[in-house]
Amino acid sequence: MRKTKYHIAPNRDERRVVIDSLNRMRNKLIAAGRYTDAVDDSLLKVDNARVKKFKVKYEKVQ
Repeated sequence: MRKTKYHIAPNRDERRVVIDSLNRMRNKLIAAGRYTDAVDDSLLKVDNARVKKFKVKYEKVQ
C-alpha cells in the first residue's frame, strides 16, 4: 500500500516564514553542537520546491 502524499500551497509570504523558521532552527542546532541533517534536508526541499499557480473557484451553496 502506498503512503498518502500531502501537498501544501503556500503563498510567497508563507514560504518565506517557513524558510526563516527552518533557518533559525538550524542556527540553534549549530550553536548547541547538534546534527542539522534533518533540518538541512527539509530546508532544501522547501527551497527547491516548484511554485505552481492556480485559481480557486468558489461556488455558492444554497
